Amino acid sequence: MKPSSMTAAALLLIVFAALLLAACASNMPKRPGGAFLERSIDIGGKQHRYQVFVPSAQAGGGEPAVIVFLHGTGERGSDGAKPTLVGIGPYVRAHQDTFPAIVVFPQAPDDTEWSDNVDLVFAELDDASREFRGDRKRTYLTGLSMGGYGVWEMALHAPERFAALVPVCGAVKAPSDERALLVTAVANEADPYAVVAKRLQRVPVWIFHGAKDDQVSPEDDRKLIAAFRAADAADARYTEFPDANHNSWDPAYSHTPELWTWLFAQKR
Repeated sequence: MKPSSMTAAALLLIVFAALLLAACASNMPKRPGGAFLERSIDIGGKQHRYQVFVPSAQAGGGEPAVIVFLHGTGERGSDGAKPTLVGIGPYVRAHQDTFPAIVVFPQAPDDTEWSDNVDLVFAELDDASREFRGDRKRTYLTGLSMGGYGVWEMALHAPERFAALVPVCGAVKAPSDERALLVTAVANEADPYAVVAKRLQRVPVWIFHGAKDDQVSPEDDRKLIAAFRAADAADARYTEFPDANHNSWDPAYSHTPELWTWLFAQKR
């Protein structure tokens, strides 16, 4: 017995829908799992290389959280790889199969500060988030030393973009021996700490510093956390490692497991 014309039409619709879904799936970006990937982006006619860690689908889910990591002065350049070798990179590499977030590693060109590269950071963040389907509501910003300054620079530029901030051994004012390193967004303020705290009081922050830091004094971050508390900030935390010098990033990223629990719980 031949199927009715209505049944045949229904079958055709089912086949068409299946073909359409297959075509859409084939056009969807494939997200490699647990891997550091090289990428490049054009900014003002110049190519900038950077890397992205992409978690496994099992670890990150369909829409992973996104972390932007800003390196220190020693990782500047154009190779795209050095930023992955210090700070968050070694921790992610050691937990490559289980780390649940996309991590974007911008690289500041030689002889520049993060304040010179605001457009670069946001362009690479947008590019990676789009390609690997990052969750805009769970996008976090962290950095060390020069990158700690950069955290405040980027956050003040777009406070609505980040669900949490984790500056490590950074500051707001310039160290006495390196006047170029400062947060330009508040450089001319009489009380830059109060201004930072007021503008970012609704963004959760966790600041890390070494008590023995002889390159970027912890006194700056002590003033900053006091300003956040005076501003009744929603969630402002400060950890000072009593035995750490400038390298407070290893104890922060690798030996403070509660950091990750806290960070991934934050959502805009």
